[in-house]
Amino acid sequence: LGNGGSTLHVLRCLEEQYGDQWTSFTVLLIHSGGYSQRLPNASALGKIFTALPFGNPVYQMLELKLAMYIDFPRHMKPGVLITCSDDIELYSTGVTETITFDKPGFTALAHPSDLAVGTTHGVFVLDPSSFSGKGELEYASCYRFLHKPDMETMQQSGAVCVRGDGPQLSSSGSRGDSGMASECVYTDSVFYIDHSTAKQLLMFYKQMGTLRCEIDAYGDFLQALGPGATPDYTKNTSNVSKEDPGLVQVRQQLYSLLQGTALNVIVLNNSQFYHIGTTQEYLFHFTAESKLRFELDLQPVAFSIFPDAAKTLDHLSIIQSVLEPGCVIGPGSVIEYSRIGPEVSVGKGSIVSGSYINFNVDIPSNCFLSSVSVKISDRVEYVTMVFSVGDDLKKSVKLLSDIHSLQFFGACLPECLELWSIEASDQLFSSEATRLGLWTARIFPVCSTLSESVRMSLNMLHSVQHMSAFKLSGSRLLSVEEMLIYKDVEDMLKFRKQIYDEICLQRQQEKS
Repeated sequence: LGNGGSTLHVLRCLEEQYGDQWTSFTVLLIHSGGYSQRLPNASALGKIFTALPFGNPVYQMLELKLAMYIDFPRHMKPGVLITCSDDIELYSTGVTETITFDKPGFTALAHPSDLAVGTTHGVFVLDPSSFSGKGELEYASCYRFLHKPDMETMQQSGAVCVRGDGPQLSSSGSRGDSGMASECVYTDSVFYIDHSTAKQLLMFYKQMGTLRCEIDAYGDFLQALGPGATPDYTKNTSNVSKEDPGLVQVRQQLYSLLQGTALNVIVLNNSQFYHIGTTQEYLFHFTAESKLRFELDLQPVAFSIFPDAAKTLDHLSIIQSVLEPGCVIGPGSVIEYSRIGPEVSVGKGSIVSGSYINFNVDIPSNCFLSSVSVKISDRVEYVTMVFSVGDDLKKSVKLLSDIHSLQFFGACLPECLELWSIEASDQLFSSEATRLGLWTARIFPVCSTLSESVRMSLNMLHSVQHMSAFKLSGSRLLSVEEMLIYKDVEDMLKFRKQIYDEICLQRQQEKS
């Protein structure tokens, strides 16, 4: 469905459940995170339940979202506020200024960003007569909306603003002190749809019957808005993750439906938009000296049992985990919902999630390790995915002869398969034949215990790093795609609860 299709589906569910009552509702709609291929430790439970390294017990993204938007409903007419689950918007406004969602059509928040940031986001072309760029909050009208535009498009369409005088945005998106003028664009985050527009969208969805393509709530809804909108984007499928037949037609229908609808923009000149939806962003914001870490007071050790000797390390993020004395965690690594034994060392910049490691092992730097409970024919078993933090899980090829372009921890996939005694055939991939990639490759062994599944996957990795054989062909193997089909969330939560109980018990003992 994509996040646009799921938005329409939610509107339909609201109407089915509440009838005409929903016309008076103010709704917060959070896209909880699809496959999460760029941050796979959030794949099984959803990005909105990503644990954050603060709070006692730890907060999840959901609590942070509710806290950030706590003032909105009081200043909102009936309608729907739409947000993603992997971004954080921090802003300050004057004492008397409020963010109000009360206009017909769409209303979006806008944040000043570097031009480079604009190429991966939605960008507003604001009507210059409607705002000054001064003050912390301004209401402006948007001439047109660009979705992930290139530099040239931003310049030509008038999206680029020069900010002089006041505090500037430096290249990282943070504010420098230089008084020089700098170029910026205003990028998107959260947006609101008033009730009558939401109702139009619902009518459209009902008329369409079954959706057979992915619709994007940002690109496909917002690009139709504003007086400068043109239907050109409906044919451009370069940003689409999977090109479905019928997408262009659905976009054209949405364009005719929404054309002429207003796009109001609330410009937050003193604001910052953070995205933590990729392994690199996640590691940076949680472990480096990031501005987000400072602003939210993210902790190196959050609600965990952690040996005193290691307390000096600051560039870390340990979240609801039990670490035994003797283990070593390298700087820049995140450990969440895991038990780490005394003979374990983890390299730099790695992510370990939901794992139990009770044997002697050196986990290399830049390693991504995440365990999933699976239920296959009523038996709970365990699979652990292992990759390099930089491996591209979204990349796929159409032909078996092209799989050498897929990289697993710096080695090409056919080399790895040979080391593991796995045959490269169409049966190797779980998806339909056209999508051959790391996401669909059946390479991870199913084991009867959690620690055994971690051991097997680390052995696979060791074999690739040292070019030594490690036979996998005897085990049942799953792809990440299949792990999510067979996932047993209940068992994963049970493991988290055991860790939680143990931490609570230890804290009680320390108090008494």
